[in-house]
Amino acid sequence: MTVLINIKDIHLEYPTQIVFTTATLGVNSGDRIGIVGRNGDGKSSLLAVLAKTIEPDSGEATHRSGLSIGLLSQADTLDDSLSVAQAVVGETPEHIWAAKRRTRAILDALLADVSWNAIIGNLSGGQRRRVDLARLLIEDWDVLMLDEPTNHLDLSAIRWLAQHLQERWSQNDGALLVVTHDRWFLDESCSQMWEVHDGQIDPFQGGYSAYMLARVQREQVLRTTEQKRRNCARKELAWLTRGARARATKPKFHVKAAEALIADVPPIRNSLELKRAAVSRLGKQVIDLIDASLIYNENTIINACNWIIGAGERIGILGLNGAGKTSLLRLLNGSVAPSTGRVKIGASVRFGSLSQRLSELDAYEEDYVREVLANYKASYIVDNKEVSPTKLLEHLGFERAHLQSRVKDLSGGQRRRLQLLLTLLSEPNVLILDEPGNDLDTDMLTVIEDLLDNWPGTLILVSHDRFLIERVTDSQFALIDGNLCHVPGGVDEYLRLLEASDNARKRITGTSQSSSQNADKPTTNTRELKKELASLERKLQTLEQKHETLLCTMRSTDPTDYESLIELGKQQQQLKEQTANLEERWLEISELI
Repeated sequence: MTVLINIKDIHLEYPTQIVFTTATLGVNSGDRIGIVGRNGDGKSSLLAVLAKTIEPDSGEATHRSGLSIGLLSQADTLDDSLSVAQAVVGETPEHIWAAKRRTRAILDALLADVSWNAIIGNLSGGQRRRVDLARLLIEDWDVLMLDEPTNHLDLSAIRWLAQHLQERWSQNDGALLVVTHDRWFLDESCSQMWEVHDGQIDPFQGGYSAYMLARVQREQVLRTTEQKRRNCARKELAWLTRGARARATKPKFHVKAAEALIADVPPIRNSLELKRAAVSRLGKQVIDLIDASLIYNENTIINACNWIIGAGERIGILGLNGAGKTSLLRLLNGSVAPSTGRVKIGASVRFGSLSQRLSELDAYEEDYVREVLANYKASYIVDNKEVSPTKLLEHLGFERAHLQSRVKDLSGGQRRRLQLLLTLLSEPNVLILDEPGNDLDTDMLTVIEDLLDNWPGTLILVSHDRFLIERVTDSQFALIDGNLCHVPGGVDEYLRLLEASDNARKRITGTSQSSSQNADKPTTNTRELKKELASLERKLQTLEQKHETLLCTMRSTDPTDYESLIELGKQQQQLKEQTANLEERWLEISELI
């Protein structure tokens, strides 16, 4: 293990804030560090100090001789006049960069839908982000520093990036530092956490889940006065321990210790009670889509969708960027009419919507926050308690001084929290949220989730934040190639369907391109797939027979013969893994056929 970067007694101060008092930390080869903290506490400044792009007021940062650092900032510095090719590979000849396997894989994953000759200035925000990320990743760096790398990326791209970072270096080589609010991404790509708060940097071993455990333990030991913050953290830890993610993957923290800490934490939400409350507010009919299609410029965005949304349902909508998720939301709330078919909205439905662009705040830009809140009721009942809008705003991280701020002067995260509060204060019974987690830090996301847990109504959420969508919704639907389908297996099943769809598209495209040369090719391709399917079925049957034989052997083995039982257990596990792999391939081929 080699020390790559060291900072000692760093003090950094801005006119209105002390960012770091006396921070001392090191980055070693093999480190995979996630950096968390409240917005404005200095996460991006820490990366800049480590990369030596800003100088601290006192203390020093030192680098190992010859160290190369790749830094992805939140805002790209791409030249608008360049083409995508020039921005990514510069003047490097194609035969050089194309010969590198990793470069080809990165470009395929991030820029498959972006023209190589497109001008940077004409790209969308999401496309620019992917170009900037590709430009950085194709180079060899000793240290990668990524500031909000998942911004503008969809779930598929986020999963690819996490896997790429896991495989980029061998175990004790390179170093990764990531600032992100995407908690799933932190768990997948990081083995250490640094928490930036109150001018300090506290290190924790393990990914985000382990960090949450250590944080709750620390808060219990210190008997901190931040009761609300602790309760939200404990509630999130309860979800991490009891939820689908804990059941589906290996826990990255000590389960027994976590269970002891959350023993008195009630379930995240009482779904039955919430559904009863929602039915009483909404009645029987909420939203019915009947053969509803949406067509723009002869492109089918949503194809003949039949969908009945009931009272109290908590629905997450998944899909790639540009798949039509926002258009689907507009269809659901009646702001656009279907091109064909019908949308029936219940007579008692009252919508509350939060859009990505926060256009709902446009009318309040010149108003003070206190003036905006004065337009609403003086008190609301939350958890059987009477609460004022001001108190609710404080719960969302605002201070009393912010009441005197104009809406136009608020930060992106503050504007998003204010608009969410205003949406809830309008007392809707159907809540439609389009990327509500944008611009929020991990602590504030936890607060938002806590607020939504007890909201009694129908919730429809679009988000690329896997953690958020799994945390606050009970069922997920995917929009793939214009078709809406239920995915009982959640995000994992959606990603499998997406891969199957991509593979089918590639096969069809390849077949179409070669059809002029060989008219029998499509038939041959299908025939070969059916052959493989039959072969897989035979293999699965053989594995099943082997498993039955193995079980008989295990039953007849002497219970005290531990060595034999351990060996038989290993064989059983191998058979299960082989079966799972074959079944996954069987499903993929079935979809293609």
